[in-house]
Amino acid sequence: MRQYYVYILASKRNGTLYIGVTNNLFRRVYEHKNNLVQGFTQKYNVNNLVYYEMYADIYGAIT
Repeated sequence: MRQYYVYILASKRNGTLYIGVTNNLFRRVYEHKNNLVQGFTQKYNVNNLVYYEMYADIYGAIT
């Protein structure tokens, strides 16, 4: 069974936040930290994992 994660990244304390959903948290955080993801997180340097929750299905993660 797959697991899904909702995660929150921050640029710094009290900085810019980003909320995402993934089925591979370790890979996704690695991509953000190494600027492999173009867009919002790269532009605003949002790459510090501050929170995550695990879900058994994608529907639970996105609702």
